[in-house]
Amino acid sequence: MFSIPGKQAVSITPKAAAQIARLMARGETKGLRIGVKKGGCAGMEYTMDYVTEVDPLDEVVEQDGARVMIAPMAQMFLFGTEIDYRTSLLESGFHFSNPNVTEACGCGESIKFDESLTQGS
Repeated sequence: MFSIPGKQAVSITPKAAAQIARLMARGETKGLRIGVKKGGCAGMEYTMDYVTEVDPLDEVVEQDGARVMIAPMAQMFLFGTEIDYRTSLLESGFHFSNPNVTEACGCGESIKFDESLTQGS
């Protein structure tokens, strides 16, 4: 929907691709769908869900056995995002480096986008 020919909507680091591929291997999932929804202290939050069926309107990114689908309404918010998987002594999880984010809360779970992207959503 919001793609540029020859450029993937999001990039996936090798660590994130390995983790997504591990999650896909556990069950009957076709990949992970990422999106955004209203909520959190900064106004928006990322969402991640297991997918059993690929929606034809999803933007699909595949890399090293990992498949990520971007929900149609989230494509403009996530374009250019790098998905990484980080592990520390206290926690592990996916991390989004998104050039469209103008503010984020201290926990990093809630984000705010440029006003021009959110008008009409």
